[in-house]
Amino acid sequence: MRQRAMWSAVLVVGLALAGCGSASDSGKSTSSDGKLVVWDWKSGEPFAKSYLEKVKADFKKKHSDVEVEFVAQPFDQYYTLLGAAIQSGKGPDVMLFNGGGQIRDRVDALVPLDDYVAEDKQRLAGWEAFTKDSKIYASPVTLQGYPIYYNKAIYQKANLDPASPATTWDKFSADCAAIARAGAKCFALGNKEGVGIQFWLSSLGSTTLTAAEYDAWIAGKRDWQSPNVKRLFQLWKEAGDKKMNSDGANSTAMFNDSFALFQSGKAAHVMGLMSDVGHWQDFNEFLTPEKLGVMKAPIITAGTTPSLPYDGGIGYAVAKWTKDPKVAADLARSLSSADALKAFYADAGAIAADTTIDVSAAGPAAATLVSELKSGKPALHVALSSKTLDLMGRLSQQLLSGSITVDEVVKQLAASDQAG
Repeated sequence: MRQRAMWSAVLVVGLALAGCGSASDSGKSTSSDGKLVVWDWKSGEPFAKSYLEKVKADFKKKHSDVEVEFVAQPFDQYYTLLGAAIQSGKGPDVMLFNGGGQIRDRVDALVPLDDYVAEDKQRLAGWEAFTKDSKIYASPVTLQGYPIYYNKAIYQKANLDPASPATTWDKFSADCAAIARAGAKCFALGNKEGVGIQFWLSSLGSTTLTAAEYDAWIAGKRDWQSPNVKRLFQLWKEAGDKKMNSDGANSTAMFNDSFALFQSGKAAHVMGLMSDVGHWQDFNEFLTPEKLGVMKAPIITAGTTPSLPYDGGIGYAVAKWTKDPKVAADLARSLSSADALKAFYADAGAIAADTTIDVSAAGPAAATLVSELKSGKPALHVALSSKTLDLMGRLSQQLLSGSITVDEVVKQLAASDQAG
C-alpha cells in the first residue's frame, strides 16, 4: 500500500519546468520574474507525480515561458507557515487550502476567482466550500465526504447481515453489542488531534437534525441549545462511556492510527474520508473491495433522511500579492484541469471535483459514494470557523474523559460561533 504521509511530509519537488525549492528559499512571490511559487502539502507525495505532469502540460499550453515551483510543506505546520506569510504580505503565488473555515478565514489575502473560472463551473463540483460572500476563492481539486465504512467480515463473525446494516440508532447499538461479543470494537476512533468529533458531527448530522435545522446550520443560523444538537454530543459521550470506541481514543491519532485499527479488523466501523487518505482505496487494499461496505447513517431523530455529507475537499487559491493574478489563476485552473484530475483520481484514490470522471472500476464502495453525491448535503463541521473547530476538538476530548458536561460544551461552542 502507498504510505501517504499527508500530515508530516516535508518533501520539496518541482515540475520539470521548475527548479527545486524549500520553505526557506521560496517564501516570496516571484511571478514578476517569470516564475510562480506554489505551496501545498501534496506535491511531495509519490502519487502526485502523474498529476503534476498533467498540470505542467496544461499550464505550458497557456504560459510556456513561466516556471512553476512547488514547495511541499508539512501539513501539521502548513497553516501556521501560511499565516506567517499572509501576515508579512510575502509568500507563494498559489496555495492549497482545505475547504471551509481554513480558507474562509483567510479570504482577505486571496484573489476572488469568479472572473477566471467561469468556464469550469459546470464541470467541477464543490465550489461552495471555497466561497464566501458569494465570491469564489479557490478552484476545487477533490470532493471530500465523511461516510461510515464497515467491515463485512466482522459483521459475519458477529452473525449480522453484512448486506443490511442497521437503519436506526437503537438497532445499530444492538449490533455493536453483538460485535463486541465477537471480539471487536464498534468504532475505530482517533481523537488525539480533536478531529474525530468533526467526522462524528457530520456523519450523523443528517439523521439527528431535522431538515430545517440542518439547512439553518449551513446558513449560519445555528441553535446550539436545540435538543437535537445536544443529542449529537450526548451520543459522542455515550459511545465513549459504553466502550463502543477503540481504546484510548484521546491518545490515538486519527491519521493514520485509527484507520489502521479499522483496516486490521479490530473495529467494525470507521467514520472515514471519501478522498486522499482513510478512504475506500486504502481500505480496499486491506479488506478487499468485497469486504468493504459503506452504510447510511442510522436514524437517530424520527422523520430524518440520511444523506452523504460532503463538500469541496481541497482547492488551489491565488494570493493577493501575486504580480499577475490572471497567470496565477490560470495555474490554479490547470491544477483542476480534466486530465490532471483523472490522474489524481487514479493514483491518489480521490473522488475528484470533476464529476465527469468514471469511477465504475474502483469497486462497490467508491461507486456507492458517487451515487450518493446528488442527494448529499454540505458537512456540518465545514460550516464552522477554524477557531470554533479547534475549540470543539478540545471540548470533545474533555467529553470523552468525563471532565465536562454536554450543556457546558454547547454553551462554549455557541459563544465561539457567535463571536465569528
